[in-house]
Amino acid sequence: MSTKTWLQDLFTFTKKDRIFAIFIVAVIAGSLFLPRFLAPTDQPFALRQDSVLVMAIDTLQHRQAKKPLYRREENTRSLSYEPSSNKRFTAGELFEFDPNTISLQDWQRMGLNDRTSKTIINYISKGGRFYRPEDLQKIWGMPQGFYERVKDYITITSVQRKEYPKYENGNFKKEQGERKPIVININEADTTALIALPGIGSRLSARIISFREKLGGFYSVDQIGETYGLPDSTFQTIKGRLQVDEAGIRKINLNTATKDELKVHPYIRWNLANAIVEYRNQHGGFKTLEELKNIVLIDEATFLKLSHYLGL
Repeated sequence: MSTKTWLQDLFTFTKKDRIFAIFIVAVIAGSLFLPRFLAPTDQPFALRQDSVLVMAIDTLQHRQAKKPLYRREENTRSLSYEPSSNKRFTAGELFEFDPNTISLQDWQRMGLNDRTSKTIINYISKGGRFYRPEDLQKIWGMPQGFYERVKDYITITSVQRKEYPKYENGNFKKEQGERKPIVININEADTTALIALPGIGSRLSARIISFREKLGGFYSVDQIGETYGLPDSTFQTIKGRLQVDEAGIRKINLNTATKDELKVHPYIRWNLANAIVEYRNQHGGFKTLEELKNIVLIDEATFLKLSHYLGL
């Protein structure tokens, strides 16, 4: 065999040989370059700062930063506004009130937050007034739902709007002195007179009248403060406009009253009514009111209160 023939046989490949050669080259190339693609790298893919993608990302982040944060309440499908913590309130105590007269502590008792409570007190101290229950909604920072919860308990007495001096002939006309508040006799006042007092609505006025009837009349202005449901702040506000006349107080006859007649009085309970009647049965009746002190259940404070309602 000649040399030329031998070289032709050496470099002549069949179809199977060519496929096998391509496969070997692919394996070698893969082993050389594949690790470079799979190896981890700390360098992220770099983007040009002036590229469209970078500008789009910056715009999206800027818009997201301006949006208020919301969070989903547990076990609910509603979303609540996260940053406005001052717009929340806790379910506090409910009672009848006049927003023009109650104290900071009374607002907080109803569950109003400290900031909004102080806003209202500051508004009142500067001469602001609530003329209708709906006016409460105009207070800045009023929590959503608070007005709906307390609106049925709001009782606003007749509030006169501030009158400014009249302007006549180029000058302001001065008023002829200030009006003094009307003072009422608590043993003669009807519901209309009581409702005219700050913080006293129809419900409280009816309770005061009912308490007066059960007692037989008031002997002291301080007894108004014992009325069920009357806030102390309201009582302190109206106290200076009250006076009392004891002349019309109804008294119970100690020597003729039965146990049932005695026990209905607010200052006499069943055990005390029974003790009074038993003492009377044993000693043949009371000769003086001072004999009441012989009963163990009657101390000095109780005697002073009962002395206004018991007679011989």
